Amino acid sequence: MSRTRSLFLVVGLLCSTLAFARVEVHEFDTPEQEARYSKLIKELRCLVCQNQNIADSNAELAVDLRRKTYEMVRQDKSEDEITGYMVERYGKFVQYDPPLDLETVLLWSGPFLILLIGVTLLIRTIQRRRSNPTVTVDADRLKAAAALLETERDTRKS
Repeated sequence: MSRTRSLFLVVGLLCSTLAFARVEVHEFDTPEQEARYSKLIKELRCLVCQNQNIADSNAELAVDLRRKTYEMVRQDKSEDEITGYMVERYGKFVQYDPPLDLETVLLWSGPFLILLIGVTLLIRTIQRRRSNPTVTVDADRLKAAAALLETERDTRKS
């Protein structure tokens, strides 16, 4: 009976957290405004979460960014104007896919540079180990190991 109560308690707690989820409802004048809003909130990055767009994030900043985007869409601002405002205020990092320019070239090429450096180091390490074996065992250690193995066999037989 206590297992059943525990199960109901866990399910109840999990369901109660769903009650705190917010649902934002926005009214638009035209379907085009709604489509532009949906597109923009998927293209803007949550600066708190950093790996989510503001459409998927529940952080307070993401809520504020969605609200500001909604207001600007309702004012019939273009996508470029809204994105420009966000970039001016928060930097190019607010764009989920920032454009390739001098400021973001390291951001775009960084993963490839790190991969290239890693592969180069791996190849050099493998070549160095093949050409210069570092493990050397002298005859005395081999004899001692053989004696230990022989002792172990003898103890298992008896």
